[in-house]
Amino acid sequence: MKIVVCVKYVPDAQAGPRFAADHTTDRAGVDGILSELDEYAVEEALKISEAQGGSTVTVVTVGPEGASDAIRKALQMGADAGVHVVDAALHGSDALATSLVLAKAVAKLEPDLVLTGMASTDGAMSVVPAMLAERLSLPQLTFAGSVAVEGGTVRIERDGDASTEVIEAALPAVVSVTDQINDPRYPSFKLIMAAKKKPVQTWSLGDLGVAAEEVGAAAAWTVVDDVVARPPRQAGEVVSASDGDGGRKLVAFLAGAKLV
Repeated sequence: MKIVVCVKYVPDAQAGPRFAADHTTDRAGVDGILSELDEYAVEEALKISEAQGGSTVTVVTVGPEGASDAIRKALQMGADAGVHVVDAALHGSDALATSLVLAKAVAKLEPDLVLTGMASTDGAMSVVPAMLAERLSLPQLTFAGSVAVEGGTVRIERDGDASTEVIEAALPAVVSVTDQINDPRYPSFKLIMAAKKKPVQTWSLGDLGVAAEEVGAAAAWTVVDDVVARPPRQAGEVVSASDGDGGRKLVAFLAGAKLV
């Protein structure tokens, strides 16, 4: 069984988001990491591979030169191989262009199962898995809280506010998983050393038959017009119960906020 996991290289959220003059993500001077939500997809792929026996897990990413770090982390977790699509023309690509390039790369690998995270930690749009499935003409099972593969089918459970949905589809299929599905493993020293010998292919847009005019900021359907920093959190009001007036002030505050 061939499993492909689509992952993304994102700026470390702990550093705080920054944007360049063209309103794209500013990666200069900010450490990049494998998107934390994608770690759950990698872990689930490894669990399925271990259960199936004889399966392979390949991670695919689309991004700048530094995006190889995201592949390296997935390989250290236990993935077998990686594919890095890198091309200068990709800068400024939106979700539509990203899904196009990913679809071309995934199709070239001919997997039985495609896994993704539920969203990226920088864009947080949650639309690429659906777009990817549409471009590949494959069934999509999204926001999976559990995944089971048996024979030629994949079954997921999706937890909602009032119920749990059980959805099944024939393979091949695209499945996105939530951050509740598992606990990603921490790479051991042995896995870290083994990752150095695992194959990583680098593909350009030309290798995938994608024209430069189809990607990048000029081809984007969505554009960021402006970026405004979140205002600093205001200090709260402390009401002491010892002055005998705390109850009245609390009721006044709740009434002012239309909570009572």
